[in-house]
Amino acid sequence: MAAGELACTYAALILHDDGISITAEKIATLVKAANVGVESYWPSLFAKLLQKINVDDLITKVGSGGGAAPGPVAASSGTDAAGAAAAAALAVEEKKVEEKEESDDDMGFSLFD
Repeated sequence: MAAGELACTYAALILHDDGISITAEKIATLVKAANVGVESYWPSLFAKLLQKINVDDLITKVGSGGGAAPGPVAASSGTDAAGAAAAAALAVEEKKVEEKEESDDDMGFSLFD
């Protein structure tokens, strides 16, 4: 991402966080105050885009690509002990997976041969 795009992104987030309407002029003002040089079209592009979408949805759904495979679900018994036991079982399972990874020592060569 170019510096101009990043500066406009941060400016738009600042405006949204303060509850100020996001316009090209306000984005350009923030970018200029930060002493970042951007092409003149970036603030207007960001403003037009962010008028069409809900910024809160954009922020909360970052990185939420396709659905993930469902994980194991413990039966709800109404107590925290069951949840803690399930979490402990998952931690043990993850630890076992990490231990199975191969190391470079088994390949018969090293960096300093």
